[in-house]
Amino acid sequence: MLIDILGKYKVKATFFVVGDWVDKYPESVKALHDAGHEVMNHSNTHAHMSQLSKDEIIADVEACNDKIEAVTGVRPTLIRPPYGEYDDNVITAIRSIGMEPIQWDVDSLDWKDLEVPEIIKRVTGKVQSGSIVLFHNAALHTPEALPTIIETLLQEGYTFVPISEIILPQPYTIDHTGRQLPADAQAS
Repeated sequence: MLIDILGKYKVKATFFVVGDWVDKYPESVKALHDAGHEVMNHSNTHAHMSQLSKDEIIADVEACNDKIEAVTGVRPTLIRPPYGEYDDNVITAIRSIGMEPIQWDVDSLDWKDLEVPEIIKRVTGKVQSGSIVLFHNAALHTPEALPTIIETLLQEGYTFVPISEIILPQPYTIDHTGRQLPADAQAS
């Protein structure tokens, strides 16, 4: 259903998938890729990565990368760490295998099964240039809220792109709000 809504508005998005989900729904992963969406890594087992060693993080991430690549033919370059949890060890481990960790600055909270108007208000009221918005594919009201969100943001002049198209070149940092900033802007 989400793929149809995004297709109607010609929006390309980034989907971060868990390896276990790839195992269960390979046809859905392939459909996302075939529709022109990015399929990226959300870990293999949805573990709390900040509780894992560097080697355990790498093994988990690479296992998911292998599964996604087997289905789509494209190896992920981005990962959204589960629960949004990260620390220096997680970031170092992820970057050691040539990947970039991604956060978000607008959380729809759709996973809490908020009502449609509340999801719309949360997203449209918080988005700004360069925002990364977090949605979940299995959330109850996301399919109902998404058309209004897309239409509202398009009317406000926003464009939608996959995350790989808005990542800042290195060096950058992720601030406490989930926004990416050039590393030299950190002090401001």
